[in-house]
Amino acid sequence: MELDIYFSPVTAPVIESTSEQKRLGEVVQFYSEEGSFPDLEQVKVALFGVDEDRKALENKGCADGPDHVRKHLYQLYPHWNYINMVDLGNLKRGNKVEDTYFALKEVVAFLVKKGIVPVLLGGSQDLTYANYMAYENTGRVVNIASMDPVFDLGHEDDELNSRSYVSRIILHQPNFLFNFTNIGYQSYFVNQDALILMRNLYFDINRLGNVRANLEETEPMVRNADILSIDVSAIRAADAPGNYYAGPNGLAGEEACQICRYAGMSDQLGCVGFYEYNPRFDIREQTAQLVAQMIWYFLDGFSNRKQDFPGENKKDFSIFRVLVEEYDEELVFLKSKKTDRWWLELPVKNVTDNQLVRPQFIPCSYEDYKTALQKEIPDRWWQNQQKLM
Repeated sequence: MELDIYFSPVTAPVIESTSEQKRLGEVVQFYSEEGSFPDLEQVKVALFGVDEDRKALENKGCADGPDHVRKHLYQLYPHWNYINMVDLGNLKRGNKVEDTYFALKEVVAFLVKKGIVPVLLGGSQDLTYANYMAYENTGRVVNIASMDPVFDLGHEDDELNSRSYVSRIILHQPNFLFNFTNIGYQSYFVNQDALILMRNLYFDINRLGNVRANLEETEPMVRNADILSIDVSAIRAADAPGNYYAGPNGLAGEEACQICRYAGMSDQLGCVGFYEYNPRFDIREQTAQLVAQMIWYFLDGFSNRKQDFPGENKKDFSIFRVLVEEYDEELVFLKSKKTDRWWLELPVKNVTDNQLVRPQFIPCSYEDYKTALQKEIPDRWWQNQQKLM
């Protein structure tokens, strides 16, 4: 596949080094001129912009965001071992928005198949739908996590846009979405019908107040995701004013950065997108700087991946068994000896003969283990058990 047909080159940053340590812009390969598309062999991370905002509601101008973020990202110093990373430039805008979706789907599918993690700079958040579609032919179910103050369900008769893309993902056939996790929704923006729908689907929805009260609990949320979609309006306007919907409440900048680091550390997460940054509303490019730092933290986490997902070989894990007598259930927890991260082992049985087929491992936290010790079944266990029934 010739990826270069989908991209426009970007200008490589001019960086004046002030020390022996190189900045990020000096260690990244750029698609900076026609005919010099980077070689993707051995590449681990591929960043590219998507200048598409035709389906952005009230936030037109977010297509111009990628180059503003780049200006600040490549001035930062990498504090990790070398990551083979490329900047593929900007995805060309199609004649119709559907053309952009198709191109994005093809590019992400190609990169993921090669084991390369795409880092998308939007553009509007409806691009998450095209990102999801890239996994359609992988033969497996997909988990999505979204940092967003709303659920983006829209209304039943809405066309696909930045505020209705989740409904399109849910309704798409064949459906290969296993779980959707929202991080940081704000209750006053969400109606009761939407809350009921998300709970009936056994999706994992997390209020802003709960997220901020225990930020560490977001780590298993993003560790369970294949795709992370970030709407910058989830961050309070004081830290990220560059969005039409920016408001007084939301995640703090440092909290958003920590969640991005958790995401980078996840061995399962295969794609991350930063959406809805609009330079027209930004103040002194404060939001562009924050998005650049969020990407930096994602890369920092990526450099610390330990490949500790449990499988048949459990020698790198401590195993804890908790019997919840009231429910006649034995819960099996695994704790990584490499990272101290926790998993719940969920047995999957054949519906015809009730025989164990295989275990499924659910990312969880020490808090879930403590809940089990109190003879209560953790919510994560219940939600996943219901989906598998």
